[in-house]
Amino acid sequence: MTDLLRILAVAVPAIPALAALCCLMPGARARADRVLVATGIAGGLAGLACGTWALARGGDAVEGGWYVIDAPAGLFTLVIAGVAGISCILSPQYLARATRSGVGAEAARRYYATAMLGFWAVLAAVPLCGNLGLGWLLLEATTAASALLVAFSGGRSALEAGWKYLILTSCGLAVALLGIVLLVVSGTTTGSGIGSLDFASLRDAGPAGGDLAAAAAVLIVVGMASKAGWAPVHNWLPDAHSEAPPPVSAVLSAALLPTVALQVWRTVEALSPTVGQGLFRHLLGGIGLASLAVAVPFLWRPMAWKRFLAYSSLEHMGVIAIGIAMQNDLAAAGVCIHVAGHAAAKALGFWAATPLLRYQPSAGRRPPRGLLRLDPTLAVSVIVSAGALSGLPPSPLFASELLVIAGAVRADAVAFAAVTAVLLALGFIGIIHVLIEAVPGRVADRRPRGPGAIRLLRGACVAALAAMGVVAALAFTVPDAAVALTLLGGG
Repeated sequence: MTDLLRILAVAVPAIPALAALCCLMPGARARADRVLVATGIAGGLAGLACGTWALARGGDAVEGGWYVIDAPAGLFTLVIAGVAGISCILSPQYLARATRSGVGAEAARRYYATAMLGFWAVLAAVPLCGNLGLGWLLLEATTAASALLVAFSGGRSALEAGWKYLILTSCGLAVALLGIVLLVVSGTTTGSGIGSLDFASLRDAGPAGGDLAAAAAVLIVVGMASKAGWAPVHNWLPDAHSEAPPPVSAVLSAALLPTVALQVWRTVEALSPTVGQGLFRHLLGGIGLASLAVAVPFLWRPMAWKRFLAYSSLEHMGVIAIGIAMQNDLAAAGVCIHVAGHAAAKALGFWAATPLLRYQPSAGRRPPRGLLRLDPTLAVSVIVSAGALSGLPPSPLFASELLVIAGAVRADAVAFAAVTAVLLALGFIGIIHVLIEAVPGRVADRRPRGPGAIRLLRGACVAALAAMGVVAALAFTVPDAAVALTLLGGG
C-alpha cells in the first residue's frame, strides 16, 4: 500500500505537468479549454485522494530523503488540488471574454493553459518536498510560472505587477538562498551534497553552528517572507492579485501563500533544536503582527473587490505566522484549520470575481455595489466569502483564530495574544463594512445574458461551503491530530 501511495504522490504533480506539455504540442490551441477542464477534474481527484490518504495515515509518514508524505503534506495537497482543480475548471469562462495584447484568442488560451498547468504542477510538488534546498528551487520555479500569469492581459498595469512580483519575490528567495548557504557553512548540516539539507537531517543535527546558524535561520525566514506575502515585504501582493486573472489569483492567495508558509514551518521545526525556539517566536511573531497591523487600515478603506481580497490575504497570512511562532499544539491546530478554511473562503471570493467583473466592470476600480439586485448567486458567494474571512461564527476561521490566540496565551505570549485579538477585531469590523456596502443598494449595471458563469459559480459556492463545513466540524479535534503534532516534532 505504501508503494501505491508513492505512485499517487508522483501523479499529483505529474498530471498537470503532462497536460501543460500537451498544450505546447502543435495544433493544441483549440484543445486548451478542454485540457484545462479535464486536468482540473483528473488532477483534482488525484490530489484529493492522495491528500485524504496521507491524512488518514496520521503519524505514519512515508519518507525518502527528498520527499515526505505525511499528514501536513496531505492537508496542503488537498488544499492545492481543490483550489487549482476548480480554478482550472472555471478558467474557460474567464478566457471566453479575456484578451491578451498582441496575440489572438486561441494563442492566448494556449499561453494561459500552459502557464496555469505548469504553475499547478510545480506548486503541487512543494508540500511533498522533504528537502530545504529542493523546496527553495520549487518555490523559485513557481515564481517564474505565476509571474507569466499575473501579466497575462499584457496591459501596462499587468506587466508592471508581473515584473514587481517577479523581482521582489526573486530577491527575497535570493536572500533565503544566502541563508541556506550560511547554514551549510555554519556546520549545522551533516553529510554532503543536497541530501544534507533534508529536514530530517537538519532536525537530527542538534545544537551546532552558533550565531552563524542563527543568522542563516533569520535570512531563510525573512527571504521566504517575501514569497509568503508577509509584511513588510508584501509590496507585490495587492498589485499581483488585482491584475492576475481571477482563477490565478485564487491559486496565488489560497494555495501558494500558505504553501510557502509550510516550507517556513518545516524549516522552523527542523532548526529549532539548533538555534532555539525563542528566535523563531520573536521573528515570526513580529512578522505576523506587522502583517495584521498593515492589513487592517486597508480593510477599512473602500477599494476594488480583488484588491480588498489581497489585503485580506495579508491579514490571514499574519495569523498563520503568529500560529507558527507559538510552536504548541493549540497554535499549530489553529494554523492547520486556518489554512483549510482560508483556502475555501478566499478561493470562492476570487472565483466570484469573474462574473462580478463581467456584470459590474466598475468593480475592477471601485467597491462593488448592489450585488443582491444584480444576481442572488453572486451576492451569496460574496457574503459567504467575506463573512467567513471576517471570522464570523460558524466560520472555521473563528475557531482557528481562537486557537491561535489560545496558543499564544499557553506560550506565555500574552501581549502577542492581546494585540492579535484587537487587530482581528478591527479587521472584522472592516470586512463587515465591506459586506454592508456591497450587497444591498441599487445598481446601474445591466446583467449580461448567458448563465454559464453563474451556474459554475453556484457549484463552486456549494463546494466551498461543504469544505468549510467539514473543517468547522473537525476544528477542535485537530490539536491532538498528527497534522498538527508532526510540525511540532512529534506525530
